Amino acid sequence: MKKAVIVNAKRTVIGKKNGMLRDYPPEKLASYVIRNLVKDIDEPVDDIVFGNAVGPGGNIARLSALESGQPYQTPGITIDRQCGSGLEAIRLACHLIQGGAGDIFIAGGVESTSTSPFKCRARFSPEHIGDPDMGIAAENVAEKYGITREMQDEFARLSYMRAYASLSKGYFSDELVQIEGIPMRDEGLKPNLNYERMLKRVPPSFKKNGTVTAGNSCGINDGAAAVLVMSEEKARELNVKPVLRFVDSTVIGTDPNFPATGPIPAVSNILAKNNLSVEDIDLIEINEAFAVKVALFSRTFSISYDKINPEGGAIALGHPYGASGAILVTRLFHEVKRYFPDLMLSAIGIGGGLGIAILWERIS
Repeated sequence: MKKAVIVNAKRTVIGKKNGMLRDYPPEKLASYVIRNLVKDIDEPVDDIVFGNAVGPGGNIARLSALESGQPYQTPGITIDRQCGSGLEAIRLACHLIQGGAGDIFIAGGVESTSTSPFKCRARFSPEHIGDPDMGIAAENVAEKYGITREMQDEFARLSYMRAYASLSKGYFSDELVQIEGIPMRDEGLKPNLNYERMLKRVPPSFKKNGTVTAGNSCGINDGAAAVLVMSEEKARELNVKPVLRFVDSTVIGTDPNFPATGPIPAVSNILAKNNLSVEDIDLIEINEAFAVKVALFSRTFSISYDKINPEGGAIALGHPYGASGAILVTRLFHEVKRYFPDLMLSAIGIGGGLGIAILWERIS
């Protein structure tokens, strides 16, 4: 069986809804990332796999391939696993390589909430089971598992501080592609804002006397991210240096009323499949749609925040739904070069009650 490796990973800046990327439809955002990933390889891409959640519908991956100037022969497939779509795209590309379906793939995700034609979200679950909006669902988890506002604000503050430190050190510049006329800085991060004061003052967003606030939740955002995936043999043939090797993946369902719990069974499953314990994992990138998700995950596995999102995450930077899973892997790709972890996880919890986890190993 072939082994899939990540040889490059890039993203656009993350913009706020109706913010600096408001005039860029999803295929345009994706095209900047695709062009950057293929510029140094002379061989054709076998397929482009992109995730997308809020429209406009159609095959955005193929549209993006054409928009980016790829040959007509380069196909594209668009998948929707809601906010896990970008991670699912990478998962699928890795398994396609394992199965011998090709040697070079671009996989990732894109979202333009600013240009989405849909006023309301799609249904996540039948009403007779329960189909809460994500904010209420986060409140459900906080109440059921006793995750206090103080616990959520503690992690949110960490996300902001880490993201600001990473910005100051120039870490994000490694990840970013240039869009002409757009600053090379994520729009949601405001270095001059007193986040400590903001977290204390902001009221609950979804429920009276609730614990989930605009401060300890992600924003609504635009952006794109993708990785260049190859078989290990092809990377050697092209003399390209791989950084991450795909080990295994899992996807699992959970109660749609508590979607923030999704990463817990997904990570439990992948650890058991590979005879690992959480102590064997050196670094985890998990989507911070809500701080309650990360606080519960950390407590369940008795894992320190030191191993989770060391350079900040979606609370500080934003959550462009279809792209977020690919942003996790892009961040991991560049963090590996700084921290030298051996085993890593990327994981995401999804509306409708789903969890995805991918296990990676560093290629030394």
